Amino acid sequence: MPTPPLIVESTIHFLRSHLPFSRMVRRDLEFIAERGRLGYFPAGSTIVDPAGGIAGHLHIIQRGHVRVRKPNAAVADEVRGVGECFPVAALAAGAAGTRIFEAAEDVFSLLLPRADFDALRERSPEFAQFCTAALATLAQHALDQLRSHFAQRALEQQTLLEPLKALVRREPVCCTAEATVREALQRMSHEGVRTIVIVDSQRRPLGVFTLLDLMERVVLPGVSLATPVQQVMTAQPAMLDELTNAQEGLALMASRGFHQLLVVRDGELAGIVTERDLFGLQRITMRNITQSVRQARDVAGLRHVVAEIAALADNLVAQGAAAEPLTHTITALNDSLTQRLFELLLPKFQLDDVAWCWLAVGSEGRREQTVATDQDNAIVFECEEREVPVTRERLLRFAAEANACLAELGFPLCTGNVMAGNRDCCLTVEEWRGRFAGWMREPTPEALLAASIFFDFRPLTGDHTLAGRLRGWLDATSGENKLFLRMLVANALQAEPPLGRVRAFRTDEGEFAGTIDLKTHGTRIFVDAARAFALALGIGDTNTSQRIRMAGRRLKRDEREIAASVAAYHFLQLLRLRVQRGGLELGKAAPAGVMERSRRALNRVDPYALNEVDQRMLREAFRQARALQTHLDQAVGH
Repeated sequence: MPTPPLIVESTIHFLRSHLPFSRMVRRDLEFIAERGRLGYFPAGSTIVDPAGGIAGHLHIIQRGHVRVRKPNAAVADEVRGVGECFPVAALAAGAAGTRIFEAAEDVFSLLLPRADFDALRERSPEFAQFCTAALATLAQHALDQLRSHFAQRALEQQTLLEPLKALVRREPVCCTAEATVREALQRMSHEGVRTIVIVDSQRRPLGVFTLLDLMERVVLPGVSLATPVQQVMTAQPAMLDELTNAQEGLALMASRGFHQLLVVRDGELAGIVTERDLFGLQRITMRNITQSVRQARDVAGLRHVVAEIAALADNLVAQGAAAEPLTHTITALNDSLTQRLFELLLPKFQLDDVAWCWLAVGSEGRREQTVATDQDNAIVFECEEREVPVTRERLLRFAAEANACLAELGFPLCTGNVMAGNRDCCLTVEEWRGRFAGWMREPTPEALLAASIFFDFRPLTGDHTLAGRLRGWLDATSGENKLFLRMLVANALQAEPPLGRVRAFRTDEGEFAGTIDLKTHGTRIFVDAARAFALALGIGDTNTSQRIRMAGRRLKRDEREIAASVAAYHFLQLLRLRVQRGGLELGKAAPAGVMERSRRALNRVDPYALNEVDQRMLREAFRQARALQTHLDQAVGH
């Protein structure tokens, strides 16, 4: 029976007095008023109990007060009154809650069925934002749980969640671009510092001058001390806003090889933060690792660096590092390790006369390495056509030894032989173009598998212009092949998020019964969708998060939807890291073979062994994966 117009108007009038409803348009308020019904709960009665499963309704309190307590607590830790809602986060995550809601007195509430709650999230941006904020609270709880898993490994570590401004120790020493080298050195000597910042008239940083610059750019070349310091400074220094977390500073340091950062406030110099400031209390620091890499004289000298990288990853997880800067940091350190290995190997092979570039592909190409990762690499080179066979053989000999040494360092050989030492992965620019064109022309399952690996390439060492030319050609070509894009989208839609119809999750059977593969049925969905978006739209970045952000903006997707997709992907990445680093057990119900943690089990988790908050967030992450697939199908698949 339709709700009488008088009741609808009365309900709308009530809703407009309370957030988030006061921000919603009338048609959405009418939606609530027409579908809601009044519920009565006498004093002392239980309104919502997580033991009963997922709540069936959203409650909007119209009269009375509701006590909120944990299931095992005797005393309420919160009281909600007129105009407030519950249980928003549980309904948004599609899971049972973690709190009991009881009537502190006679309570009347407007009840909105769960299906209508979901529909309201879809139709009202204001209500969706309200639900996202509720889920953000859950995410923080999940992060707190994550830290606790690693807390014992980092008892002596300082937090990386502090803003950079909290780490600035003193006023920065600076000078103008017109100052001479002598004047800059006098200022440095007077202040007792090793670095001076060169700024413009508005104190915006232009560069830095250090004692190392003095030696390499002034003393050794014989440059006059009367030279303007601007001519010998290091331009384009690493800069971050003072409110940026220290963990983001870590990622920037790792990616650019710097040991200090300039801290700015509205573009003006506010201070300097060094690596020592960031990691002074850590047993294992970026400086330790990078120094160990530089000082290594052979493969054996590099071997212990891999363990240090894993230990640093533990510390970062314990301190709440987000998935994106954390995986970027791991990748950057692995890159420096690989580049040092090449420096040690190359003199033996004498390749200075060859134009070549070592390509990182797969997760390394996307800068998304977790600690447990095997090798995925290739080579692109260029030479006269008559010299191709000989040049390829020279490069293959080098690549075979490099692959073997990387395996010795703890990066297992790729079971699919996607390695530079494989003749099929060591090709000229033209040969790679032909290979890519063939995959796009005939998108067979084998071609789509290859695309999922090789299309995510990035240059690691050698002549980067070769990779740049190949990427430019691929970006210009891939978006024109509609059949290939449709097949790529179809492939990205094959993996289904393991959401159950009866239980919250659909788990595997057989050897890995009761578990979910977080890579195959989780992160892979985001990676494949992001790749399809990138190739369709000509996006050159290989990183999954950046692809999702850039594609979303080009397709004018709501910023909150973009953020939700990225956050869901990062949550799944963090769960994978917890499994790989031993901070999360697969669950007692898992068979013995699983508990031995073979490489096939490194991404597996028993979802029902997770705590309640993690289960909610996992379910929401899978829902976001499904939403991203739907958006991909609509935007690119047709």
